[in-house]
Amino acid sequence: MRYQKIPYQKRSKTWPVWLAALAVALLAAWLATSPFSPFHSQIAWRVEIARTYLRGIVQPIQAMPTALPAQAMPIDQPTATPTPTAAAVPIETVTPTALISPTPRPTPTPIPAQVQLPAPPWEKQDINNCGPATLSMYLNFFGWKGDQFTISDVIKPIPQDRNVNIEELLYFTRNYAGWLRSEFRVGGTVELLKQFIAAGLPVVIEESFYFEEYYWPNDDRWAGHYLLVTGYDDATQTFTGQDSFYGANKRIPYTELDRNWQSFNRVYFFAFLPEQEEMVKNLLGEDWDPIENRKRALETARRETQQDPNNGFAWFNLGSNLVYFESYAEAAQAYDRARAAGLPQRMLRYQFGPFFAYFNTGRDADLLALTEYALKITPNAEEALLWHGWAQYRAGNRQKAIESFQKALEARPGYFDAQYALNFVTQN
Repeated sequence: MRYQKIPYQKRSKTWPVWLAALAVALLAAWLATSPFSPFHSQIAWRVEIARTYLRGIVQPIQAMPTALPAQAMPIDQPTATPTPTAAAVPIETVTPTALISPTPRPTPTPIPAQVQLPAPPWEKQDINNCGPATLSMYLNFFGWKGDQFTISDVIKPIPQDRNVNIEELLYFTRNYAGWLRSEFRVGGTVELLKQFIAAGLPVVIEESFYFEEYYWPNDDRWAGHYLLVTGYDDATQTFTGQDSFYGANKRIPYTELDRNWQSFNRVYFFAFLPEQEEMVKNLLGEDWDPIENRKRALETARRETQQDPNNGFAWFNLGSNLVYFESYAEAAQAYDRARAAGLPQRMLRYQFGPFFAYFNTGRDADLLALTEYALKITPNAEEALLWHGWAQYRAGNRQKAIESFQKALEARPGYFDAQYALNFVTQN
């Protein structure tokens, strides 16, 4: 059969089609990979979700491990932080701390049955950015000019960072909105939130949150989330919240908010003008003093463990408040009970009290097991990487410890505790 050439004009018409296809392919590749692409963060996030799900298939996520048999050991190793640590005490000898005798809370001043403060412009959070977005809305209430990215550029420059601690919100406010006074306390109550709002001050709380999608097989979907509370209504028994994920003016029943709040020791962040300080002191009463505040939170947690012994959050809060008072042995025992009662898979992404308690009681096997579990959930969690390094160092794995400290610094450049740890281990 004789080969027949295609006429020149007919062949030439096919080039624009191929050029268009090539251009589309190149554009798609640029949109997917270039940091300057307007869709880069969304595409990168979807890729991260796929990688996380695949990792969950290869390394299935189970429940948080329960406590290992108690094997407290003498601590003759260097401390994990520049401050001294307590000697290890076998948990069988633990007795409840006797230093706590909180002053009763003052009787609340009568307030209106309904208050709705002017809501700041609502801001939809970027990926992993509820802390900066919520703080941005809060500061905008006071006239601050900026947005969530102004904040995240300072306290969360790496988008993959999945947690912003309340101390970091405090750091930003004090250093970049220093004309405001700012504080945080724990052990808040529904009535106290209402008192603040009635006085004209919104409050930020950290609470439980459930994702809409699964990130790995058997995902419990629990996470931490910030909420700006701007109003309340006794008639409907609801708060009004500015939620960076769900939207503006969200209505939350009092009981639901308190239940979700418990998982974070009912922590609350507040700011105020210098001339409002006396008013805030009167609102808080003895809770203005951070130590008195912790005493109350400790007693609340202890009471809630007695009322509901199967509530893992109550036991966890008891442990966290005991860590504040450096009662590490009793705290470790409380965390043991929390783990036995059951905790969410991501709990150690946000709260790190067990690491302090087990380190300071010489329970290195528990410290290693928990940090390995935390890193299985969140591989770039700088706090878990730090304490995993100390667990490795205690176990005699110096090189693995150094690698963990270096990874912590990669996850959070300038992380003081990780830099201290790295310097210490490399110089000894």
